[in-house]
Amino acid sequence: MSTTSMRPCGDFRTSYQQDNTIFETKFIWLLAIASVGLLCLAPLFLDEYFLSLAIQVSYLGIAALGLNILVGFTGQISLGHGAFFGFGAFASAWINTQFSIPVFFAIPLAGFLTMAVGMMFGLPAARIKGLYLAIATLAAQFIIEDFFARAEWFSGGSAGAMAESVEIFGFLFDTDQSFYYVAIFALVTMYLWGSNLMRTRDGRAFVAVRDHYLSAEIMGINLTKYRLLSFGVSAFYAGIGGALYGHYLGYVSAEGFTIMLSIQFLAMCIIGGLGSVKGTLMGVVFMVMLPESLESVVGIMKETSWGNIPAVVDGIAYLKEMAIGLVIILFLIFEPEGLAHRWAQIKNYWKFYPFSY
Repeated sequence: MSTTSMRPCGDFRTSYQQDNTIFETKFIWLLAIASVGLLCLAPLFLDEYFLSLAIQVSYLGIAALGLNILVGFTGQISLGHGAFFGFGAFASAWINTQFSIPVFFAIPLAGFLTMAVGMMFGLPAARIKGLYLAIATLAAQFIIEDFFARAEWFSGGSAGAMAESVEIFGFLFDTDQSFYYVAIFALVTMYLWGSNLMRTRDGRAFVAVRDHYLSAEIMGINLTKYRLLSFGVSAFYAGIGGALYGHYLGYVSAEGFTIMLSIQFLAMCIIGGLGSVKGTLMGVVFMVMLPESLESVVGIMKETSWGNIPAVVDGIAYLKEMAIGLVIILFLIFEPEGLAHRWAQIKNYWKFYPFSY
């Protein structure tokens, strides 16, 4: 029985290495391998609609994890994450077309280029924090948006830029079924790297800066270095996510990288749980599925005699747009620690069942 438990009774850790392991038991390790295998088989039984949702979760999840590393783990704030996401999309297309570098290599290069831009805009973090830093990053959002509109050599201006499909050894990943594997590979790789980063010396320094910057400085942690580094890591994730987004759609337009996208990334982190890697993915899935679920509700209501009138249908359409803001408010009031905290409570309930404590 103990071998099938997520965390069997009596399983305590006796070394620092055991305390920092990602997979706590052998069962969890096998469960993770089985999950990856199931993800690899998904195109065999999922249609293009669900595959497109999975791809959407992948590139948004990568970018959202970057923001959670900055906001949830380091205690900084950024309202320009959507612009960094767009910069990664344009940068990968630009590197591929202007320098004839294969898309497979252009994607990580776009991540590093976005990281450099993110660190440049993160320089104010060395001096300011809180609301002032939020305003500084908001300025970065509008500056980068203006850059997209003016730098036609980079973004194509108002016409946008074409992005080639990913090609590896002559195989073109230009369908939902094939690109799904690229997106899932990137998602698993970046989440494993993010989880490991939090276990390293730098990751613990991020958390120390968040918890109490004065104590962290007394311990010898360079605040400026780690605040700047967190901006760089956050922008790197945004760049990778944006690059995947661009090469999946095949076309990149500046219209999609507004302040609303930055707010949606922030909402994903809040709903999933600040400072939680798996919570980030939960928040992204929730935010991706919410409009789809509301669209289904609207479709069902259109089928009814009382719901298929313009006033009701238009009203529901507006409610669908408002739902994202409403959900954020409700989570802040009733579940401020996000879905990750609720998931932990559910696991503890079953672990101690039938006891009430």
